[in-house]
Amino acid sequence: MRRNFCVNLISIQKSFDMTNFRKILFTSFVTVLALVSTPAHAIITITITEGGEGGTPIAISPFKWQGSGSVPTDVSGIVTADLRRSGRFAPLTREQMPAEPFKDKDVVFKDWRLVKATALVIGHVTPVKPDQYRVEFRLYDVFRERQLAGYRYTVKADRLRSVAHQISDLVYEKLTGEKGVFGSRIAYVSQERGKDGKRLYRLSIADSDGVNPQTILSSAEPLMSPAWSPDGKQLAYVSFEQKRSMVYLQDLKQGKRVRVAAFRGINSAPAWSPDGARMAVTLSKDGNPEIYIIDIAKKSLQRLTFNRAIDTEPAWSPDGRDLVFTSDRAGGPQIYRKPVAGGQAERLSFEGNYNARPSYSPDGQQITMITRRNGKYNVGVISLADKSMQVLTDTRLDESPSFAPNGQMLLYATERQGRGVLASVSADGRVRHLFTLTEGDIREPAWSPYNP
Repeated sequence: MRRNFCVNLISIQKSFDMTNFRKILFTSFVTVLALVSTPAHAIITITITEGGEGGTPIAISPFKWQGSGSVPTDVSGIVTADLRRSGRFAPLTREQMPAEPFKDKDVVFKDWRLVKATALVIGHVTPVKPDQYRVEFRLYDVFRERQLAGYRYTVKADRLRSVAHQISDLVYEKLTGEKGVFGSRIAYVSQERGKDGKRLYRLSIADSDGVNPQTILSSAEPLMSPAWSPDGKQLAYVSFEQKRSMVYLQDLKQGKRVRVAAFRGINSAPAWSPDGARMAVTLSKDGNPEIYIIDIAKKSLQRLTFNRAIDTEPAWSPDGRDLVFTSDRAGGPQIYRKPVAGGQAERLSFEGNYNARPSYSPDGQQITMITRRNGKYNVGVISLADKSMQVLTDTRLDESPSFAPNGQMLLYATERQGRGVLASVSADGRVRHLFTLTEGDIREPAWSPYNP
């Protein structure tokens, strides 16, 4: 599947020869089983596979539970896991902590300097009424002996996990100067095989740590290419109905969906413009796969590319002026850039004979893609300043990379022990994580904007 740079058009086919691309017939179509959000059945777990050491030492003291029974959510545990997963921090274990303070007066800074913690987080959780809790936390600079941040939240039980991610984001930003992404979400497609042997595909969203999965759409046939709207309130995706591919937009809160591309032939690879008003897609309605831009409100169509080659997988620049895309116009799949206003396409990738599935970093300075090296399909990053490339992964079959909204991590799909899994890698390639389902495969990941 990953040998074809137009994987988002034909991921239903496991083996594929590039010379046969133009002969593909779309023979699968979707049977929609559900259009409202329901809990997903499988649970995602995260494992640090490389680079968990070397971060800045930080201490997150266990938040004091000031109620009876057990705490409904381990807020400090979530904060600890978030900061460790970023690769920027090395949280102390409970055994390494000299104390477990939860109030300002209990903090003895010299004790924390002895264990080399540069920062300290303390807090407590208090029930204030049935199904309502107050969460307070403070962040300290241990060496300067001063408070950097402190907040209080009053929320229902089902919002405690969200508050934990907000605390992680605040701590991350105060200590690094960059926005955190723990409050963001991810979208992905999972595939399971039922007891009857038939496949079931789910388009799902989850917290950035894979928890709280919700199924947006279930199908007896493949779903693919989820793309977040800039405000995080909608997903675009490709499904197969009436025996052909179609592009839909779906409201995540209400579950309503709108069909935006159902032309003859291929309708695929949706990509939102930064202002959310337009969408770039791949269409073959005129015979050849080309890049088009749809004005969502007006339902008007603008053709951007005019080439006998296959042009697909568009992605917008952060300023909305350019699109990058994959094309085989040079004989093999490579990355090109073209102004939305029109003009000549510029080739961006030159290293290797296979580079595909591009997308921009949030600052517009880099482009990530899948690049082939020594028979492996890996996540790479091109610097637009000098066109140099850095390969970030060394696994065998990677696909669909996308940047986190702060540009510090990338999410992608890969294969492990014959199963499709999600993975993340830091932008410098040092820290890697693996997201695995308890059952089934995961594909087609996409990272949401900030705090959708």
